[in-house]
Amino acid sequence: MSIFAIGDLHLSLGGAKPMDIFPGWEGYLPKLEKNWRNLVKPQDTVVLAGDTSWAMRLEDTERDFAFIQSLPGQKLISKGNHDYWWTTANKMNRYLAEKGFDTLHILHNNAYLVEDKLICGTRGWLFDIGEPQDEKVMNREVGRLNASLDAADAIAGGLPEQPERLVFLHYPPVWPTAQSEGIVNTLQQRGIKRCYYGHLHGNSLRFAVQGEQEGIRYKLISADGLQFCPYKI
Repeated sequence: MSIFAIGDLHLSLGGAKPMDIFPGWEGYLPKLEKNWRNLVKPQDTVVLAGDTSWAMRLEDTERDFAFIQSLPGQKLISKGNHDYWWTTANKMNRYLAEKGFDTLHILHNNAYLVEDKLICGTRGWLFDIGEPQDEKVMNREVGRLNASLDAADAIAGGLPEQPERLVFLHYPPVWPTAQSEGIVNTLQQRGIKRCYYGHLHGNSLRFAVQGEQEGIRYKLISADGLQFCPYKI
């Protein structure tokens, strides 16, 4: 079993918001599907780090989710800033069960044990705005990250050996000249060594912080940043 990751699929199979109009995204869906099928096996797991579907409501995700369901592997889906369809975990899990999307699973205040790794994560938030509302949202995201890591600890408590915790975010926690103190401090305090994030596109890709920084190795996994090829961890 292998673990792959990719973010920002921005699917709109049930809507009218194609990404092909943006430079670098022309014909991306067949390319994504081909790369996915060439790499991912049914026994593998793929983490989808936010901005999975442009749908505005949960019930409007059906065609996008059916496409993901048709691809090999188990998929762990976390929230991005454009996932307007996102609702409570209970509602999403019930919807997935009703539609028979049995390879899709929600990553939200929880964690998953995949082989010898614990998959954790949350959306994250902007850290350079400075508005009171942004601080409130960021504090909530730090709480959700800790909740996910606590869930991982609970799973690991019954295991003979401690699996590595891998953290997946949507928003980048680091920037060339700044960082999200709340998120980064949590990663350091909880002993996280690898963190994956998306959100960046186009010209912003060149600003992505990748590689080791203060003991944590960061990797950008937005779809266009990966040339629409799931990244093997």
